[in-house]
Amino acid sequence: MAKKKSNKSLWLMLALIVVIVAVIFLLPAGETPKEAETQTESTTLVKAGDTAPDFTVELFDGSQVTLSSLRGKVVLLNFWATWCPPCRQELTRVQEDIIDRFAGQPFVFLPVSRGEKRETVASFREKTGYTFPMGLDSARTVYDRYASNYIPRNFLIDKEGKVVLATVGYDDGEFDALIRTIEKTLEN
Repeated sequence: MAKKKSNKSLWLMLALIVVIVAVIFLLPAGETPKEAETQTESTTLVKAGDTAPDFTVELFDGSQVTLSSLRGKVVLLNFWATWCPPCRQELTRVQEDIIDRFAGQPFVFLPVSRGEKRETVASFREKTGYTFPMGLDSARTVYDRYASNYIPRNFLIDKEGKVVLATVGYDDGEFDALIRTIEKTLEN
């Protein structure tokens, strides 16, 4: 009886080892940075040098803005969401580093909430104290013209409506470079 129990335990352990080895071989390998970059690029539908697709978006206050009506101004189109930690981190810098810095210049910061209801954005604005205009794109009709995945995203659009820079994600250094690019674009 002891031998029978020992064989059963041995077979059970052997089966467990086979399952573990199979899982290890079947799991996808981690993406290399190059693969991740290529995947991110493939989800960006509008690239630097392209004409920015026109759209009309409802702002939080109920008014509407059309991108083509902003011609003659440099526009920073920002896609974000309340649930996105890098988006929230980026938004903490916006008032001082973007809105206040470029006040009085032909510049518009246009943040557009991707795929969220007005109530969600309202609650977020109340918690954070943000009062700057925000677009609402609950059906993702605007976002889907520019990208198919990943936020935060920034599209810097020049006075003629051409995309100067398209970025994905948030990083302090990249955000600082974005500010410098806004300055250079305003000079042109």
